[in-house]
Order: sequence, then structure tokens, then C-alpha cells
Amino acid sequence: MTILTRYLLRSLTGPFLFAFSLLTGLLFVNTVAQRLEDLVGKGLPREIILEALVLSLPHTIAVTLPMAILPAVLYAFSELASHSEIVAMSSGGVRPRRLFLPVMAFGALLTVVTFVFNDQVLPEANHQLKNLRNSIRQKSPTFQLREQAVNQIEAENGIGPYFLVADAIDQDSSELTGVTIYDMSRQGVRRTTYADRGEMQMNSSFTDLHLRLYDGHVYEVGSGEMGTFHQVEFQRQLFVLRGVGDIFEDSETDQRSDREMSVMMLMDAERTREAELEAVRSESRQGALNAIERALGRGTAADSARAAGPPLAKTLAIPGSNQLPSDDLARMLATTARTNNARAEALGRQVNQYRVEIHKKLVIATACIIFVMVGVPVGIRFPQGGVSMVIVVSALVIGIYQWGLTSGEKWADRNLADPMWTMWAPSVIWFVAGTLLVSRMGRWIASTRGGGWREIWLAVKRFAPRRSGKATTAA
Repeated sequence: MTILTRYLLRSLTGPFLFAFSLLTGLLFVNTVAQRLEDLVGKGLPREIILEALVLSLPHTIAVTLPMAILPAVLYAFSELASHSEIVAMSSGGVRPRRLFLPVMAFGALLTVVTFVFNDQVLPEANHQLKNLRNSIRQKSPTFQLREQAVNQIEAENGIGPYFLVADAIDQDSSELTGVTIYDMSRQGVRRTTYADRGEMQMNSSFTDLHLRLYDGHVYEVGSGEMGTFHQVEFQRQLFVLRGVGDIFEDSETDQRSDREMSVMMLMDAERTREAELEAVRSESRQGALNAIERALGRGTAADSARAAGPPLAKTLAIPGSNQLPSDDLARMLATTARTNNARAEALGRQVNQYRVEIHKKLVIATACIIFVMVGVPVGIRFPQGGVSMVIVVSALVIGIYQWGLTSGEKWADRNLADPMWTMWAPSVIWFVAGTLLVSRMGRWIASTRGGGWREIWLAVKRFAPRRSGKATTAA
């Protein structure tokens, strides 16, 4: 590796790491804010919450990894051009292609890393996150009591209920004042507990509610012979309400969606759905042929209908007559056709979804190379643009690219267009634009004068359509 190559890569590495860290941090904070609603207030252990947040990180990295290369290239080469380093290299006989190749190699390496990450790491993380979220959804919210209200408590296995009333509840210390508990968990027995104060605490698995009651008494009716009544006074008593919260259990499943599969899994699933689709089409064709033969009174289908007798015999054509059979056959054929058509459409959409996901992994990975092709010449052409130019150009290019991918995915999922064309259209457009910019890059290296926002505006005006007026001179 030459000194020039090391210098270019060193100039690019710092901005890339900064852009990657900044974009990942911003998007991850947004993801955490969206996930908190599903995690908070369910009595989940901290390990489960941390695991859910960590499993959400790969999806963010898959998006920011190719995004970070464009602002990094724009900033690095605009800085090199603004300090006349590009001019000095050109004066020393370094051709523009020599500056472009090391960065292109960096983009190719990042393409491979992005593809491997999206193909191996991201699907497994999405699969584990889906199972974890399903388990979290089944976990009931942490048991909470309301003061000066009758709180109905269903204990384990539906036994109960208990009714608890508290005059005051301190949310910070979980202390209760003026506690009354109506116990109806046993058939034919009614127990009422009164306490001046108490303390509330859930067990480690958040399934049982432990109430430590102080200075109270218990009234119980129906525990022995008919008409008996028991009264017990206590200074301290532990009252356990078991099963008031659900135990957190992992709900593992092997079923995967398209975003939880690698490329090999997607290709296998695509072949399976295509085989099912072909079987449905063959069944439809064979059903139509059998219906035609039966309607004409010919072939094995007609023979089986005659042997079956009414009502299938009514679907046969009358010998010596030009009349078709009754509408029973037409209705049966229409029903079968609609059913097979619905199955074929569903299978076709699934096949397109698998193809979309395959192309998406490739498109997102190759975006690293395309962003290098766009970023290097733009950074050299506008050295005075500064950080604002980096932000605006990056937002514009990435925004159009993302919009194209999202729109193409929707069209392909609805079976409106072929997935290959819809998914690769943004890449083709920006590849052509990048090729044109790279081909003109040698003309811009000779001088670094200008290159600010005024130059950008003039460049846009040159490509804008001009008004053509009619000549007004007399003939």
C-alpha cells in the first residue's frame, strides 16, 4: 500500500466513523423511544429489557452502515480540495483515477461487510427479537393498586377473587394505610382482613404479591360448623396473593418471515412457493379441461359423471342436442376457478416478497459503491460548500434513494411490477449519475476557485430548461 493510498484512507476513516456513530446513535435513540412503550410497566427483568434493546441495534446498523459512506466521502474530498491538496497531487502527476481507486476499494470492502451483515446477522437478530416481543406481549402489566377503590384481584389459576381496598397508597415506598381485604378464594368461606397499615412488594419473578400487614384483625365465617364465627387479632401478618402476575416465558418459534431469512433461505422458500403456484395452475387447467369434457359428454370425466348418476349426470350435454348442460356445472367451475385464482394470487405475492428481500439485500450493499461514485466528484467539485453542503447533498441523495426503494418494494409486493426492476431502479439511476460525474472529474481538479453555494446554484440553472421566445422582428 503506497503512501498516497494510506493517506486517502486515513482521511476517509475518521469522517466515516463519525458519521456512522452519529447516524446510528440518532436512529437508535428513536428506536428505543418506540420500544419503551412495550417494555415499561410489565415488571420485566432488566436483562430482558436490555436484550430487547440490543436486538434492535442490528436493524439500525444495517441502515446506517451504507448511509455513512456518502457524507464521509463528501467531507473528506471537499476538505482535500479546499486545502489545495488535490491540486498538489494533480501537479505531481497523480491522475484523478489514482485518487478514485483507493476509495472505490474501500466502498467495495464496505459492500461485502454490509451484505454479510444483512444476510447473516440481521435475520437472526430479527428472529430473536420477534420471539422476545411475542413473549413480552404475553406478559401482563405489573400489578398495581388504586387507593380508595375496590381492587379486584384474580389469583393463580383463576382462584378467587380477592377484593382489596386501601385508604392511601404511597407510590414511592409502596406503603398502604387503612387496608381491607375480602378473601373469597375458598368455597363457602368468607374471610375479611383489616389492618391499619401495610407494605406491598412483588416477588422476584413478579408473579406473587406479598402484603405485610400490621396491627389488624381477621373475621372469618363458614370455616367450621354452620353459624360459627372466628376473630383473630395480629400485630404482623404476611398475606400472599399468588399468581397475580404472569411468569415471563420465552415463546420460541421456528417460523420465519421474509425479513428473518438469509438469501439461501429466501431462495429455498421462493422455489417452494413457485412449485405450489405451478401445482395450483396445473390443477386449474386440469379442472377446466375436465369441465369442458363433461359439458360435451366426452372423455373420462363424462363417463365418471354418468356412473355417479344424479346430480352429476345433469351436468352432461344431452345427446343429439346443441344445448349445454344445466348451470350447476358452470357454478361449480366458477367457484373452483375463483378459489384457485385467490390461491395463485396469494402465492404470487409471497414469491414477490421473497424476491424483493433478496434484491433488497444486494441493493443496500451495492449502495456503498454507488455513494462513493457520487460523493468523490461532488466533494472535489464544490470544495467551499462546507458541512452544510455535505448535509444537504447527503440528505438529497439518500432521501431519493430511500424513496425509490420503498416505492419499488410496495409495487413489487402488490405484484404491479417485477421486483428486479423496481428494486434496482434507484441504483441504476444513481450509477449513471455517478459515472457521468466521475467522467468529468478530471476537469475540476485543475482549480479550486469557487465551488461554493453560488457555483452549485449556477450549475443547477445551466441544466434547468430555458424559455424559448418567439422572434418578433418583421419579415
